[in-house]
Amino acid sequence: MTRSEGDTWDLASSVGITATMVAAGRAMASADPRGLIHDPFAAPLVRAVGIDFLTQALDGELDLSVFPGSDPERAQAMIDVMAVRTRFFDDHLLASTAAGVRQVVILASGLDARAYRIDWPEGTVVYEIDQPEVIAFKTQTLADLGADPTATRRTVAIDLREDWPAALQAAGFDASQPTAWLVEGLLIYLPPDAQDLLFDLITDQSAPGSTVGTEFAPGILDFDANQAREMSEPLRERGFDVDMSSLVYAGQRHHALEYLRGKGWQVTGSPSDELFETFRLAVPVAEARGPLGEIVYISATLAG
Repeated sequence: MTRSEGDTWDLASSVGITATMVAAGRAMASADPRGLIHDPFAAPLVRAVGIDFLTQALDGELDLSVFPGSDPERAQAMIDVMAVRTRFFDDHLLASTAAGVRQVVILASGLDARAYRIDWPEGTVVYEIDQPEVIAFKTQTLADLGADPTATRRTVAIDLREDWPAALQAAGFDASQPTAWLVEGLLIYLPPDAQDLLFDLITDQSAPGSTVGTEFAPGILDFDANQAREMSEPLRERGFDVDMSSLVYAGQRHHALEYLRGKGWQVTGSPSDELFETFRLAVPVAEARGPLGEIVYISATLAG
């Protein structure tokens, strides 16, 4: 399904399916004995969505040999990419709260279970913003599992194309206090002007000492849609109907690192290869990266 203005989705369709794919990646990374991350809720959430292909992936029932160029090392590299991404943002949020921040806002939260799995300092409030159907599904599924949040969890059921700052404030958000913002896996699904607007709104709602964790894929500037379609074809042949080339907004846009810096944030960018080395993981070969190439992970702090 090609993106369009005002389009809608759930966790098994359009751009919403990427949240389920990411959760499946977290589940497989959590099962890795090296223990870089631990998300006990990822697998049951994916199973609850009910996409057979992803359930088979969790169960190790997929024959990876049917995918062109697949081998155990490359498959492991794809899992490691998700482990590194998750660990980076976990560390970013924990560093923010260790510095005294007690408001956390997760935009396009999808199946993110950090409000349940992270050991938050006392007094932390975690706000989750996403489509109403997504919020309702995750809340009910985790309740059925008997899971309890480890922080005060407040949901904000709204599309980010609407007035989400007003909805966030109505949920109790205090813009006069520092906030740890998480913008994970979102930017490539936003048009360039929407990416800028998102960072403008975050800056407007941020007190000094606030932080932003996000990532930027330089490959989005010259995204190879044909390569993305070719990579998706074996998935569609096996009943997993996803075409990444139709979900992302490719082309020229501001580099998130430079844009945030221009808005007054102190910004650090960490290329994913450096993080692989930091976490003592094998740096993935180019073929395992996909059409977006290497990712730059960003941690920013708003100066006083």
